[in-house]
Amino acid sequence: MRILYHFWLSPFSRAIRMILAEKGLPFELELEKPWERRAEFLAMNPMGEVPVLIELDGAIYADSHVISEYLDEAYPERSLIGGDSVSRAEARRLVQWFDVKFNQEVTQALVGEKLMKRLAGQGYPQPAAIRTGLTEIHTHLAYISFLAERRRWLGGNYLSAADLVAAAHLSVIDYIGDVPWDDHPGAKDWYVRIKSRPSFRAILADRVPGVAPPDHYSDLDF
Repeated sequence: MRILYHFWLSPFSRAIRMILAEKGLPFELELEKPWERRAEFLAMNPMGEVPVLIELDGAIYADSHVISEYLDEAYPERSLIGGDSVSRAEARRLVQWFDVKFNQEVTQALVGEKLMKRLAGQGYPQPAAIRTGLTEIHTHLAYISFLAERRRWLGGNYLSAADLVAAAHLSVIDYIGDVPWDDHPGAKDWYVRIKSRPSFRAILADRVPGVAPPDHYSDLDF
C-alpha cells in the first residue's frame, strides 16, 4: 500500500492527501511529528519535514511540490497542474503563492504561533506575529475572491493543485477559527465548493488531541 507520512495541521500534507484522493490513488496515513526528529524518518527525508510519500514500488518522495509534480507525471489521467503550458504556469504560480507567501504571512503567523509552538513545546506565541497574520489574511482572502469571481476555479476553468493547496492552508487556519469568512463572501463561496468535494472529507474529520475545532469546521454549509 502507498503510504503518506503527514501531520494533522501541515497544509503541505493536507494538499497531497487531497491530490491523491482526487486522482483516486489509495493510500494509508502515518502520523509523523516532525519536531521529534526520529532517525527512521530522517533517513527518508533528511530535512525532517512532512509530507513524505512511499510509493507502491518502495520509492520515497519528499516535499509537497516534488510529490505533486511526480503524481501528475506518473498518473496523468487526472491532471491537477493543467493541460497546456499557460494553465500549468498559472497553477504553479498560485501554488507558490500559497505555499510561500501565504504560508509565511498567515499560516505560520496564526497556526504556527497559536498551536504548533505549543504542540512542539517550542515556546510561547508572539502577539505581534499573530496580529500580522490576522491582518494579512484579509489581503489573501480578497485575492481569492478576486480570482474566484473571474474564473471557474482559482487557476482557470478546471480544478487544479492551486485550489487544493489554497484550501489546505485555509483549512488549518479554519481549524483554529481564524478565517473571517463573512468579510469575504467570494472566497467563502469558493471554499464551500472545495469543502464539499469527497477528497476533502478526510480533512474535515481530522482532530488534534486536546484541540477541538469550531462547530462550523466540518459543516459543509458553514
